[in-house]
Amino acid sequence: MHPQTTLLYDPTRTRWGGDGPRPLRIRVWPRTQPGPAATVLLSHGTGGAGEDLDWLAQPLNDAGFLVASVDHHGNSYQDEYLVEGFTLVSERPRDMSFLLDHLVATYDVDLDRVGGAGFSLGGYTVAALLGAQVDARVVAALFAGHVPAPAVPEFPDMIAALRSSYSDAQLAGLAESTALPVADPRLRAGVLLAPGIGELLTRDSLARIDAPVLIRWGDQDDITPPAGNAQLYAAALPRSQARSVGSDVGHYVFLGDREDPTGVRDAVARDVVAFFDENL
Repeated sequence: MHPQTTLLYDPTRTRWGGDGPRPLRIRVWPRTQPGPAATVLLSHGTGGAGEDLDWLAQPLNDAGFLVASVDHHGNSYQDEYLVEGFTLVSERPRDMSFLLDHLVATYDVDLDRVGGAGFSLGGYTVAALLGAQVDARVVAALFAGHVPAPAVPEFPDMIAALRSSYSDAQLAGLAESTALPVADPRLRAGVLLAPGIGELLTRDSLARIDAPVLIRWGDQDDITPPAGNAQLYAAALPRSQARSVGSDVGHYVFLGDREDPTGVRDAVARDVVAFFDENL
């Protein structure tokens, strides 16, 4: 089934860089089968969009899941690139909770069978919905320019741009707010594909996550290097099912428009469908 695209607005949060409520473009793959639907939410990577994960949405929908993605405001090529969208990462899981609220109000969602899957910063987003929290001290040091920022090709000068837009006192407040918990207890399982910002998270928050989590990465990932990201998640999460998808596989194989000569995406899609079939 083809996705249905809708532009929603979250009235509880404001648009960055303008007036009005926060805009959220969503894509929904409805289920054709009757009855309450097991549901999977998708979160794209830094600077991406929901359609980047169509390669995963379609087989999930074919397997009977209601699937939906959201374009994260300020961090999507379908919206606009804003420094807040790249740095205030805890707004992303709030987008997903808003999306789930919309699905519950619009479709027949089985709230005992809801999961999430995300790529890169979307992997963090799903982990945050399950309970992962940013370390306020580390983020404060990052915003202050005291520690180097992770590599972000889509916005390489993001910390300089952030510091030019906010005072030191404002940055300290933003770091504190970014570290607040954003878990959504409605999510029961998660998939992290080449997840990012692992070293910005508290180990205690990861250790407290009791949901099953599937993790996949490529060993040649130089955007979210596995040692400080996927493998860190895998070691800290009590119920992780983790492995590399190849010694010569890089970060962007998880984008649907990139070359995939060895069929990594098809294999991962099968793993993800099986994982959610078992755990939702």
